[in-house]
Amino acid sequence: MLADFAVRVEQSKGRRFPEPPHPYRDNFQRDRDRIVHARAFRRLEAKTQVFTRRYSDHFRNRLTHTIEVAQISRTIAAQLGLNSELVEALALVHDIGHPPFGHAGEKALDAAMRRHGLFFDHNLHALRIVEDFELRYAAFRGLNLTFEVREGIIKHSHDYDVNEHPELAEYLLELRPPLESQLIDLTDEIAYGTADLDDGREAHLLSVEQIAEGSQIFASSFSKARELYPDAPQRLQFNEGLKRVFDRLVSDLIDNTRARVAAADVHSVEDVRRYPERLAAFSPDVEDQRRQLKDFLYENLYFSAALEGEKEDAERIVGELFNHWMEKPEDLPRSYREKSAHESLPRVICDYIAGMTDPFIYEQYEKYCGA
Repeated sequence: MLADFAVRVEQSKGRRFPEPPHPYRDNFQRDRDRIVHARAFRRLEAKTQVFTRRYSDHFRNRLTHTIEVAQISRTIAAQLGLNSELVEALALVHDIGHPPFGHAGEKALDAAMRRHGLFFDHNLHALRIVEDFELRYAAFRGLNLTFEVREGIIKHSHDYDVNEHPELAEYLLELRPPLESQLIDLTDEIAYGTADLDDGREAHLLSVEQIAEGSQIFASSFSKARELYPDAPQRLQFNEGLKRVFDRLVSDLIDNTRARVAAADVHSVEDVRRYPERLAAFSPDVEDQRRQLKDFLYENLYFSAALEGEKEDAERIVGELFNHWMEKPEDLPRSYREKSAHESLPRVICDYIAGMTDPFIYEQYEKYCGA
Protein backbone atom coordinates (compact mmCIF):
# COMPACT_ATOMS: atom_id res chain seq x y z
CA MET A 1 0.00 0.00 0.00
CA LEU A 2 1.36 3.40 -0.98
CA ALA A 3 1.24 6.32 1.43
CA ASP A 4 -0.86 9.28 0.36
CA PHE A 5 2.33 11.31 -0.18
CA ALA A 6 3.91 8.69 -2.47
CA VAL A 7 4.25 9.13 -6.23
CA ARG A 8 1.70 7.03 -8.10
CA VAL A 9 2.67 5.80 -11.52
CA GLU A 10 -0.81 6.47 -12.89
CA GLN A 11 -0.30 10.16 -12.02
CA SER A 12 3.08 10.38 -13.75
CA LYS A 13 3.67 13.40 -15.96
CA GLY A 14 4.66 10.86 -18.60
CA ARG A 15 7.38 10.63 -21.20
CA ARG A 16 8.71 13.24 -23.56
CA PHE A 17 7.62 11.02 -26.47
CA PRO A 18 4.32 9.22 -25.76
CA GLU A 19 4.41 5.43 -25.92
CA PRO A 20 1.67 2.81 -25.63
CA PRO A 21 1.47 1.10 -22.22
CA HIS A 22 3.27 -2.18 -21.67
CA PRO A 23 1.03 -5.19 -20.94
CA TYR A 24 2.71 -6.23 -17.67
CA ARG A 25 5.20 -3.51 -16.59
CA ASP A 26 4.31 -0.06 -15.35
CA ASN A 27 6.22 3.00 -16.53
CA PHE A 28 8.63 3.16 -13.57
CA GLN A 29 9.44 -0.53 -13.97
CA ARG A 30 10.14 0.09 -17.64
CA ASP A 31 12.41 3.01 -16.71
CA ARG A 32 14.32 0.78 -14.32
CA ASP A 33 14.76 -1.86 -17.01
CA ARG A 34 15.88 0.68 -19.62
CA ILE A 35 18.52 1.98 -17.22
CA VAL A 36 19.82 -1.52 -16.45
CA HIS A 37 20.13 -2.29 -20.17
CA ALA A 38 21.85 1.00 -21.02
CA ARG A 39 25.48 1.00 -22.16
CA ALA A 40 26.31 3.76 -19.70
CA PHE A 41 25.04 1.58 -16.85
CA ARG A 42 27.21 -1.36 -17.91
CA ARG A 43 30.26 0.87 -18.05
CA LEU A 44 29.93 1.59 -14.32
CA GLU A 45 31.45 -1.84 -13.71
CA ALA A 46 34.82 -0.53 -14.89
CA LYS A 47 34.76 2.86 -13.16
CA THR A 48 36.51 3.46 -9.85
CA GLN A 49 34.52 4.03 -6.69
CA VAL A 50 37.47 4.58 -4.31
CA PHE A 51 39.97 1.80 -4.98
CA THR A 52 41.33 0.82 -8.36
CA ARG A 53 42.03 -2.80 -9.17
CA ARG A 54 45.64 -2.25 -8.18
CA TYR A 55 44.51 -3.05 -4.65
CA SER A 56 42.12 -5.89 -5.42
CA ASP A 57 39.29 -6.81 -7.74
CA HIS A 58 36.84 -7.46 -4.90
CA PHE A 59 36.49 -3.87 -3.70
CA ARG A 60 33.46 -1.82 -4.70
CA ASN A 61 33.32 -0.29 -8.12
CA ARG A 62 30.80 2.28 -9.32
CA LEU A 63 28.37 -0.47 -10.39
CA THR A 64 28.43 -2.53 -7.20
CA HIS A 65 28.04 0.68 -5.20
CA THR A 66 24.99 1.53 -7.31
CA ILE A 67 23.45 -1.89 -6.63
CA GLU A 68 23.98 -1.41 -2.90
CA VAL A 69 22.27 2.00 -3.04
CA ALA A 70 19.33 0.42 -4.86
CA GLN A 71 18.98 -2.30 -2.20
CA ILE A 72 19.03 0.19 0.68
CA SER A 73 16.65 2.53 -1.12
CA ARG A 74 14.03 -0.13 -1.79
CA THR A 75 14.11 -1.25 1.84
CA ILE A 76 13.56 2.26 3.16
CA ALA A 77 10.95 3.11 0.53
CA ALA A 78 8.89 0.05 1.49
CA GLN A 79 8.92 1.06 5.16
CA LEU A 80 7.79 4.60 4.34
CA GLY A 81 5.09 3.56 1.90
CA LEU A 82 6.85 5.17 -1.04
CA ASN A 83 6.90 3.97 -4.64
CA SER A 84 9.66 1.34 -4.58
CA GLU A 85 9.77 1.02 -8.37
CA LEU A 86 10.48 4.71 -8.82
CA VAL A 87 13.00 4.67 -5.98
CA GLU A 88 14.85 1.73 -7.53
CA ALA A 89 15.01 3.42 -10.93
CA LEU A 90 16.40 6.59 -9.33
CA ALA A 91 18.97 4.64 -7.32
CA LEU A 92 20.17 2.73 -10.36
CA VAL A 93 20.60 5.89 -12.45
CA HIS A 94 22.02 8.20 -9.75
CA ASP A 95 25.72 7.67 -10.65
CA ILE A 96 25.39 7.04 -14.37
CA GLY A 97 26.96 10.41 -15.21
CA HIS A 98 30.22 9.88 -13.30
CA PRO A 99 33.47 9.89 -15.31
CA PRO A 100 36.36 7.43 -14.85
CA PHE A 101 38.64 7.58 -11.79
CA GLY A 102 35.96 8.47 -9.27
CA HIS A 103 35.96 11.94 -7.74
CA ALA A 104 39.52 12.62 -8.89
CA GLY A 105 38.41 12.22 -12.49
CA GLU A 106 35.39 14.43 -11.92
CA LYS A 107 37.55 17.14 -10.37
CA ALA A 108 40.03 17.04 -13.27
CA LEU A 109 37.30 17.12 -15.91
CA ASP A 110 35.60 20.08 -14.25
CA ALA A 111 38.94 21.91 -14.02
CA ALA A 112 39.60 21.32 -17.72
CA MET A 113 36.16 22.64 -18.64
CA ARG A 114 36.49 25.74 -16.45
CA ARG A 115 39.56 26.78 -18.40
CA HIS A 116 37.14 27.24 -21.30
CA GLY A 117 34.45 29.01 -19.29
CA LEU A 118 32.38 25.84 -18.86
CA PHE A 119 31.98 23.21 -16.14
CA PHE A 120 31.25 19.53 -15.56
CA ASP A 121 28.40 18.34 -13.34
CA HIS A 122 27.74 14.61 -13.17
CA ASN A 123 23.99 15.05 -12.59
CA LEU A 124 23.61 17.26 -15.65
CA HIS A 125 25.78 14.86 -17.62
CA ALA A 126 23.56 11.95 -16.53
CA LEU A 127 20.56 13.78 -17.95
CA ARG A 128 22.40 14.21 -21.26
CA ILE A 129 23.11 10.48 -21.29
CA VAL A 130 19.50 9.40 -20.86
CA GLU A 131 18.10 12.17 -23.07
CA ASP A 132 20.55 12.04 -25.94
CA PHE A 133 23.58 9.73 -25.83
CA GLU A 134 21.88 6.35 -25.46
CA LEU A 135 20.69 5.24 -28.89
CA ARG A 136 18.50 2.16 -28.54
CA TYR A 137 15.16 3.11 -30.08
CA ALA A 138 14.14 4.00 -33.61
CA ALA A 139 11.38 6.40 -32.54
CA PHE A 140 13.46 8.76 -30.40
CA ARG A 141 16.91 9.55 -29.04
CA GLY A 142 17.79 8.58 -25.51
CA LEU A 143 15.82 6.33 -23.17
CA ASN A 144 12.63 8.42 -23.09
CA LEU A 145 12.34 8.08 -19.31
CA THR A 146 9.38 9.42 -17.37
CA PHE A 147 9.43 12.96 -16.08
CA GLU A 148 9.75 11.76 -12.47
CA VAL A 149 12.97 9.82 -13.16
CA ARG A 150 14.48 12.66 -15.19
CA GLU A 151 13.55 15.12 -12.46
CA GLY A 152 15.15 12.85 -9.85
CA ILE A 153 18.39 12.66 -11.83
CA ILE A 154 18.65 16.43 -11.55
CA LYS A 155 17.25 17.07 -8.08
CA HIS A 156 18.07 14.05 -5.89
CA SER A 157 21.22 15.60 -4.44
CA HIS A 158 21.25 19.24 -5.44
CA ASP A 159 18.91 22.23 -5.68
CA TYR A 160 19.54 24.08 -8.94
CA ASP A 161 18.60 27.74 -9.43
CA VAL A 162 16.35 28.26 -12.42
CA ASN A 163 18.03 31.63 -13.06
CA GLU A 164 21.38 29.88 -13.46
CA HIS A 165 19.95 26.90 -15.35
CA PRO A 166 16.97 28.08 -17.41
CA GLU A 167 17.37 24.98 -19.59
CA LEU A 168 16.12 22.94 -16.61
CA ALA A 169 12.99 25.02 -15.98
CA GLU A 170 10.67 22.12 -16.86
CA TYR A 171 11.90 20.24 -13.78
CA LEU A 172 10.12 22.50 -11.27
CA LEU A 173 13.34 23.83 -9.76
CA GLU A 174 11.44 26.14 -7.41
CA LEU A 175 9.86 23.09 -5.72
CA ARG A 176 11.26 20.22 -3.67
CA PRO A 177 11.49 16.81 -5.35
CA PRO A 178 9.21 13.98 -4.17
CA LEU A 179 10.33 11.88 -1.20
CA GLU A 180 11.31 9.06 -3.56
CA SER A 181 13.96 11.36 -4.98
CA GLN A 182 14.95 12.92 -1.65
CA LEU A 183 15.89 9.48 -0.32
CA ILE A 184 18.59 8.79 -2.87
CA ASP A 185 21.25 11.22 -1.68
CA LEU A 186 20.87 9.89 1.87
CA THR A 187 20.96 6.22 0.91
CA ASP A 188 24.02 7.03 -1.20
CA GLU A 189 25.67 8.41 1.96
CA ILE A 190 24.78 5.27 3.92
CA ALA A 191 26.09 3.01 1.19
CA TYR A 192 29.45 4.60 0.58
CA GLY A 193 30.08 5.55 4.21
CA THR A 194 29.84 1.98 5.45
CA ALA A 195 31.33 0.40 2.31
CA ASP A 196 34.39 2.66 2.31
CA LEU A 197 35.11 1.77 5.93
CA ASP A 198 34.92 -1.88 4.92
CA ASP A 199 37.14 -1.52 1.86
CA GLY A 200 39.54 0.82 3.66
CA ARG A 201 40.13 -1.71 6.42
CA GLU A 202 40.43 -4.54 3.89
CA ALA A 203 43.05 -2.52 2.00
CA HIS A 204 44.99 -2.02 5.27
CA LEU A 205 44.67 1.75 4.93
CA LEU A 206 42.42 2.00 7.99
CA SER A 207 42.74 0.06 11.23
CA VAL A 208 39.80 -0.91 13.41
CA GLU A 209 41.29 1.08 16.27
CA GLN A 210 41.72 4.15 14.05
CA ILE A 211 38.12 3.97 12.88
CA ALA A 212 36.81 3.57 16.44
CA GLU A 213 38.82 6.58 17.55
CA GLY A 214 37.57 8.76 14.69
CA SER A 215 33.92 7.69 14.48
CA GLN A 216 31.54 7.70 17.43
CA ILE A 217 28.85 5.71 15.65
CA PHE A 218 31.33 2.96 14.79
CA ALA A 219 32.97 2.98 18.23
CA SER A 220 29.70 2.27 20.05
CA SER A 221 28.66 -0.37 17.50
CA PHE A 222 32.03 -2.11 17.59
CA SER A 223 32.02 -2.11 21.39
CA LYS A 224 28.66 -3.88 21.36
CA ALA A 225 29.92 -6.42 18.82
CA ARG A 226 32.92 -7.23 21.01
CA GLU A 227 30.64 -7.78 24.01
CA LEU A 228 28.45 -10.17 22.04
CA TYR A 229 31.30 -12.02 20.30
CA PRO A 230 34.36 -11.75 22.59
CA ASP A 231 36.06 -14.82 21.09
CA ALA A 232 35.50 -13.99 17.43
CA PRO A 233 38.40 -12.82 15.27
CA GLN A 234 38.66 -9.04 15.07
CA ARG A 235 37.72 -9.13 11.37
CA LEU A 236 34.35 -10.65 12.25
CA GLN A 237 33.88 -8.31 15.22
CA PHE A 238 34.49 -5.47 12.77
CA ASN A 239 31.87 -6.87 10.39
CA GLU A 240 29.34 -7.12 13.22
CA GLY A 241 30.10 -3.58 14.32
CA LEU A 242 29.79 -2.23 10.78
CA LYS A 243 26.48 -4.06 10.36
CA ARG A 244 25.18 -2.19 13.40
CA VAL A 245 26.35 1.14 11.98
CA PHE A 246 24.47 0.33 8.81
CA ASP A 247 21.32 -0.61 10.71
CA ARG A 248 21.54 2.49 12.89
CA LEU A 249 21.70 4.79 9.88
CA VAL A 250 18.92 3.04 7.98
CA SER A 251 16.58 2.77 10.98
CA ASP A 252 17.13 6.38 11.96
CA LEU A 253 16.45 7.61 8.43
CA ILE A 254 13.18 5.67 8.35
CA ASP A 255 12.04 6.77 11.81
CA ASN A 256 13.06 10.41 11.50
CA THR A 257 11.66 10.86 8.01
CA ARG A 258 8.37 9.30 9.11
CA ALA A 259 8.24 11.68 12.10
CA ARG A 260 9.09 14.73 9.97
CA VAL A 261 6.40 13.85 7.43
CA ALA A 262 3.83 13.51 10.22
CA ALA A 263 4.88 16.78 11.86
CA ALA A 264 4.72 18.58 8.52
CA ASP A 265 1.19 17.27 7.98
CA VAL A 266 1.81 16.48 4.32
CA HIS A 267 -0.77 14.33 2.55
CA SER A 268 0.20 14.48 -1.09
CA VAL A 269 3.15 14.72 -3.45
CA GLU A 270 2.19 18.36 -3.98
CA ASP A 271 2.46 18.97 -0.22
CA VAL A 272 5.95 17.44 -0.25
CA ARG A 273 6.96 19.58 -3.23
CA ARG A 274 5.76 22.79 -1.63
CA TYR A 275 7.22 22.17 1.81
CA PRO A 276 10.01 24.74 2.44
CA GLU A 277 12.70 22.11 3.02
CA ARG A 278 13.44 18.47 2.27
CA LEU A 279 11.61 16.11 4.62
CA ALA A 280 13.83 13.04 4.25
CA ALA A 281 16.59 13.42 6.85
CA PHE A 282 18.49 11.80 9.69
CA SER A 283 17.80 12.89 13.26
CA PRO A 284 20.14 15.65 14.53
CA ASP A 285 22.24 13.27 16.67
CA VAL A 286 22.68 10.70 13.92
CA GLU A 287 23.34 13.43 11.35
CA ASP A 288 26.18 14.68 13.56
CA GLN A 289 27.60 11.15 13.73
CA ARG A 290 27.21 10.70 9.98
CA ARG A 291 29.08 13.94 9.33
CA GLN A 292 31.82 12.87 11.74
CA LEU A 293 32.16 9.58 9.87
CA LYS A 294 32.28 11.39 6.53
CA ASP A 295 34.92 13.81 7.79
CA PHE A 296 36.94 10.86 9.07
CA LEU A 297 36.83 9.18 5.66
CA TYR A 298 37.90 12.34 3.84
CA GLU A 299 40.80 12.96 6.20
CA ASN A 300 42.03 9.40 6.57
CA LEU A 301 41.07 7.66 3.35
CA TYR A 302 40.01 9.80 0.40
CA PHE A 303 42.85 12.29 0.90
CA SER A 304 45.30 9.80 2.38
CA ALA A 305 48.92 9.69 1.26
CA ALA A 306 48.38 6.11 0.10
CA LEU A 307 45.84 7.17 -2.52
CA GLU A 308 47.48 10.47 -3.46
CA GLY A 309 49.55 8.97 -6.26
CA GLU A 310 46.52 7.46 -7.96
CA LYS A 311 44.61 10.72 -7.66
CA GLU A 312 47.49 12.61 -9.23
CA ASP A 313 47.68 10.05 -12.05
CA ALA A 314 43.96 10.38 -12.68
CA GLU A 315 44.08 14.17 -12.81
CA ARG A 316 47.12 14.13 -15.09
CA ILE A 317 45.62 11.60 -17.51
CA VAL A 318 42.29 13.42 -17.80
CA GLY A 319 43.95 16.81 -18.14
CA GLU A 320 46.52 15.80 -20.73
CA LEU A 321 44.04 13.87 -22.85
CA PHE A 322 41.63 16.79 -22.79
CA ASN A 323 44.38 19.16 -23.91
CA HIS A 324 45.51 16.77 -26.64
CA TRP A 325 42.09 16.62 -28.25
CA MET A 326 41.68 20.37 -27.95
CA GLU A 327 44.90 20.77 -29.94
CA LYS A 328 44.26 17.84 -32.31
CA PRO A 329 40.50 17.30 -32.64
CA GLU A 330 41.20 15.20 -35.73
CA ASP A 331 42.26 12.43 -33.31
CA LEU A 332 38.73 12.19 -31.93
CA PRO A 333 36.47 9.40 -33.21
CA ARG A 334 34.45 10.43 -36.24
CA SER A 335 31.14 10.64 -34.36
CA TYR A 336 32.64 13.15 -31.92
CA ARG A 337 34.26 15.15 -34.71
CA GLU A 338 30.83 15.40 -36.29
CA LYS A 339 29.29 16.53 -33.00
CA SER A 340 31.86 19.32 -32.72
CA ALA A 341 30.32 20.94 -35.79
CA HIS A 342 27.18 21.63 -33.73
CA GLU A 343 28.50 21.80 -30.14
CA SER A 344 31.55 23.41 -28.57
CA LEU A 345 34.71 21.34 -28.84
CA PRO A 346 35.38 21.39 -25.05
CA ARG A 347 31.88 20.00 -24.37
CA VAL A 348 32.31 17.28 -26.98
CA ILE A 349 35.67 16.24 -25.50
CA CYS A 350 34.16 16.32 -22.02
CA ASP A 351 31.32 14.04 -23.12
CA TYR A 352 33.81 11.61 -24.66
CA ILE A 353 36.03 11.42 -21.58
CA ALA A 354 33.13 11.24 -19.12
CA GLY A 355 31.80 8.14 -20.84
CA MET A 356 35.09 6.25 -20.65
CA THR A 357 35.88 3.39 -18.32
CA ASP A 358 39.15 3.35 -16.37
CA PRO A 359 40.79 0.75 -18.66
CA PHE A 360 39.75 2.58 -21.83
CA ILE A 361 41.05 5.97 -20.73
CA TYR A 362 44.39 4.34 -19.88
CA GLU A 363 44.50 2.93 -23.42
CA GLN A 364 43.72 6.34 -24.92
CA TYR A 365 46.37 7.99 -22.78
CA GLU A 366 49.04 5.53 -23.88
CA LYS A 367 47.98 5.96 -27.49
CA TYR A 368 48.02 9.75 -27.60
CA CYS A 369 50.07 10.98 -24.64
CA GLY A 370 52.37 8.12 -23.71
CA ALA A 371 56.05 8.83 -23.97
